[in-house]
Amino acid sequence: MHEGINIMAIKLDYLNQNLKDEKVMLIGGAGFIGHHLALALRDKDADVMVLDHLQVNNIVQMLNSNEYDNKKREIYIKFILDRFELMRNKGVKFANVDARNLSSLSDVYLSYKPTKIVHLAAISSAVVANKTPSLAYDIQINSLRNIIDLCKNHKDITNQMVFMSSSTVYGDFEDKSVNEKVRPQPKGVYANSKYIGERMMREAKSLFDLDYTIIRPSALYGIRCISGRVSQKFVENALSGKPLILEGGGGGMLDFTHIDDLTEGITRSLIYKSALSKTFNITFGNARYISDLAKIIKVKIPNVIIEDGPKANDKPIRGTLEIDRAKEYLDFTPSITLEKGYADYCDWYLEQWSHLG
Repeated sequence: MHEGINIMAIKLDYLNQNLKDEKVMLIGGAGFIGHHLALALRDKDADVMVLDHLQVNNIVQMLNSNEYDNKKREIYIKFILDRFELMRNKGVKFANVDARNLSSLSDVYLSYKPTKIVHLAAISSAVVANKTPSLAYDIQINSLRNIIDLCKNHKDITNQMVFMSSSTVYGDFEDKSVNEKVRPQPKGVYANSKYIGERMMREAKSLFDLDYTIIRPSALYGIRCISGRVSQKFVENALSGKPLILEGGGGGMLDFTHIDDLTEGITRSLIYKSALSKTFNITFGNARYISDLAKIIKVKIPNVIIEDGPKANDKPIRGTLEIDRAKEYLDFTPSITLEKGYADYCDWYLEQWSHLG
């Protein structure tokens, strides 16, 4: 019994539930998390609209940037096109709109009338966010401000807002694990913008009685990722004949989480009423060494070069994100181990790479 509520009494039989009566708008939904979530929600019969202005990780950027070699540019463009083809085939709606523009956003919002909104808009790379702080804050905070404004003025339309935060809000872990009761100590533009977003959501509940859910994922990996996560970079370096650099000998730890486990957790947060006005760690719940990734790649690509490098002092000390709250309130249990999920991801990337010229 918590907060006067019998959680078991209000839980639904999740496997038999769907979202057929919900219209879910994904703000910034064309990215890695967003397109996977759109597909998962369609599997639950939700009506889904992806709203994205395509400023981050878009095809025009890929074609004009000197950051990528020809092979990487080709495969990234393929992944982007695959995302849209998969969503189109699933019946996902799409609106090419900048959520920072309240007028344009309002037109789509009032036309679509979403019952639930998931805010994902952000520069997903902490490194890039630190280099472009004005843009990072602008994309995330101003788009969220506009969404809150619309929802407070149209409570008869939207019944829940989900904000995609990050495990980086915790800053340096003082212990081997953290739960949602630990006070955040964010460092850097990305982490601080996420924490500001969390504060905005809680204030919206306090001031306007808007129901919300906050999700904190960690160290995501999975197919069609082009966000520059370490799991992606390691595979690409191995395939390109470049060494895998284990900073500090690979002794750093991350709570690696498969994208399918994350989307399962988010989907449950949109179904269970027990998710309202709460913050959840949605991760695998067991931190692993960075060197464990290299070991899995070594099995798949035996000639990979692995080298030790200096410790990166600008990266926070991480560990396990406890998921007891998600287990209790969402009946969430992750199912994809790193050994299975990352090995499958490596196999998939090997196949994609082999098809390039």
